[in-house]
Amino acid sequence: MAGIDLGGTAVNYTFVDNQERWLIDGLCEHPARSKEGPDICLQQIADGLAMAVAKAGVDISDVVVVGLDTPGPASSSGVLSARGSTNFVHPAWAGFDLREALAHKLGKPVTYLNDGNAGALWGHFAIFGADRTATSISAIVGTGLGGGVIVDGSVVKGRSGFGGELGHVLIPYHSIRDIEGLVPECNCGRIGDLESLCSLTAIGRSLLPFFLKRYPNHELASMDHVSGAKRVRGLAERGDPMCRDIFRVQAHALGLFFDEMINTFDPDALIVGGGAIETDPAFRQWVRDEIRAGMPAQRQEQADIPIHIMPNGDTAGARGAAIEALKLAREGGLI
Repeated sequence: MAGIDLGGTAVNYTFVDNQERWLIDGLCEHPARSKEGPDICLQQIADGLAMAVAKAGVDISDVVVVGLDTPGPASSSGVLSARGSTNFVHPAWAGFDLREALAHKLGKPVTYLNDGNAGALWGHFAIFGADRTATSISAIVGTGLGGGVIVDGSVVKGRSGFGGELGHVLIPYHSIRDIEGLVPECNCGRIGDLESLCSLTAIGRSLLPFFLKRYPNHELASMDHVSGAKRVRGLAERGDPMCRDIFRVQAHALGLFFDEMINTFDPDALIVGGGAIETDPAFRQWVRDEIRAGMPAQRQEQADIPIHIMPNGDTAGARGAAIEALKLAREGGLI
């Protein structure tokens, strides 16, 4: 089974066999050229797949099902939004049935997930394997806040494909200490959703300007907030007090969010992924401890739900897409 993670500029590939063994380690990329429209991009996907199977040491005929993931917005079946997408700006993408078109192009069955759900499925698989009927919640911190909900081993897609849009869940952010006066606004227009506090965008838009008022002589004060936001993680990792404050707020926001998910799903695991936590082990542990500290008191039976760091974050989308393809192949008797 192949997993294809289609982004705005690159396509990432991976393969998993019916024994759940990965045939490619790390990134296997090919240019996407999505800005040039569907015809060119689909050909790029096919060309890259041919190169990837050679790298994996298999033949294209060995690929039974293809799993595809992309950024949204798109329906649960892979029809891109009629209003377009940041990553698919060519007008021909509007309302385009990407899954069906790729299936026709490759002559193989294709499954579809959005990239947040695909990443969440990979995180779940890494902990429980493909056949486990467990429940997990994943929050993937990047430029925005992605993620997904896996219930009984299956992705919650929802009626229109917006299941697992965890970044836009409102949280009681006023309970986070030392942020009185902060008004965190999300790009979606909401005040106080998870993404408005826990994302790279949130750092540049809200958190860095807010905390620089308390640290006016900080080295980031002379930089524009967008550029400064990209340096916050590295400084926090090295113990910078202001940047640790910013990450503490983000971790406590995650703690409040996970508390809501615990009381909704009673999951087997909580998973955090994304560039924000792709750091040294000591800082990752600090982040996990702060997430736990940000949670309200749990019932005794729920307090032991583990918080995991998602492994292989740069290949999470492609691996999640491949796992969805493996599931379809098994359920359809194709392997």
